[in-house]
Amino acid sequence: MSTRLNLVMQLVESTQPLMPIAALLGIKLTSVELGQAVLEYDTDQNHANAMGTLHGGVLCAIADTAMGVAFYTVLEDEESLTTLELKINYLKPVWKGKLTASARVVKRGKITGLVECDILDEKQQLIARASSTYMAISGDQAANRMAPQQTQ
Repeated sequence: MSTRLNLVMQLVESTQPLMPIAALLGIKLTSVELGQAVLEYDTDQNHANAMGTLHGGVLCAIADTAMGVAFYTVLEDEESLTTLELKINYLKPVWKGKLTASARVVKRGKITGLVECDILDEKQQLIARASSTYMAISGDQAANRMAPQQTQ
């Protein structure tokens, strides 16, 4: 088992937040496997847009977090990551309820990787679908980046 995967698996079992943004928004990591991550989010009126529905930026943050965790599990010990590009399709408005974001690494190349994420509501209806390109970085580029256990 990779060191990165093992580290994230320990976070599933602990009460420690995944990262500061996840703690702020209330995003919870519920399961992780190599190249995959599942997060849950209970909607909150504090994150609504002017129409009263969940703000698209929050959905984007949920998707980016899930995809980043999934990609993190396939990194080597000396690597970190950064998002190069993110695309999201909003398919259904959300007012309240529990959302589940399921991300999976589609392809990990030498430097970049493609990751996809579906966000479903409690009725298993597709709320949003996202895809992202991540870059694995190492050496000086990765020197001051924090690992999940170092975010608190």
